[in-house]
Amino acid sequence: MTTPISTAGQAALSGQVLFYKNPQPLSAEEHGGLGVKQIPQPFSFLREAHAVPVTVTEFGIAAASYPVIFVGEDRTPVAVMGVRQGQNLYVNAEGMVLEDHYIPAFVRRYPFVFAADDGSDRLLLCVDRSAPMVSNQPEVAFFENGQPTKFTNDAIEFCKEFERQRRATVDFVKIIRDMDLFEQKTVTFQPRDQQGNATGPVQKIADYWAISEERLGALPQDKFLELRNNGALGASYAHLVSLLNWTKVVNRAVRTPPPGEAAA
Repeated sequence: MTTPISTAGQAALSGQVLFYKNPQPLSAEEHGGLGVKQIPQPFSFLREAHAVPVTVTEFGIAAASYPVIFVGEDRTPVAVMGVRQGQNLYVNAEGMVLEDHYIPAFVRRYPFVFAADDGSDRLLLCVDRSAPMVSNQPEVAFFENGQPTKFTNDAIEFCKEFERQRRATVDFVKIIRDMDLFEQKTVTFQPRDQQGNATGPVQKIADYWAISEERLGALPQDKFLELRNNGALGASYAHLVSLLNWTKVVNRAVRTPPPGEAAA
């Protein structure tokens, strides 16, 4: 079933989504004079997010930059971009993601987002009115003559595709759960001095869910072929390879002071 998409409506939004402070259903009546403009620090909103959701189709490319892990009861896949709450280690002082590191689609769709309309089976295109790039003196408008501009229509298509990939990710997680392939893992860090000697107790960085390589390899042939044929096998191995990036993230954290100390 296709889900109707709307750019207008007064439905109340429920729940909270990372980054979004004041999401409003986009409409020509309410936002006819608004649009976006270039800002000096385009990814400053990402600076305090140490983990960002990714979709299953992004596992391969994200694995080149970050650990991709599963968190929470829903086993939501996220790209780990820091080890401390409120600190992203991959956004520099200029508000840019470090060169050659992947920017997840969850980030690239900002300031737009879809929200469910509780009164119908529609998804409403919303814009974060508090986003720094949203302006009443825009370089690119949301509407012209009461109609969505190409920029807005492109945003709708991007969010539609993101929603498709999000649902595919939910299906992927269900497959992995049904095959009992998830295991709980812990990543730790041993502080050491310049000579490599331990300087304190081992510190826990994170508890998370991961796909068990052992269980994956022990699958019956029919289940293994099922994973291969539905595309889940490649994503599973991309996730496993991504875990090698834990060392890079931890080492980067060691070289970077916590946010409060950096400000001081």
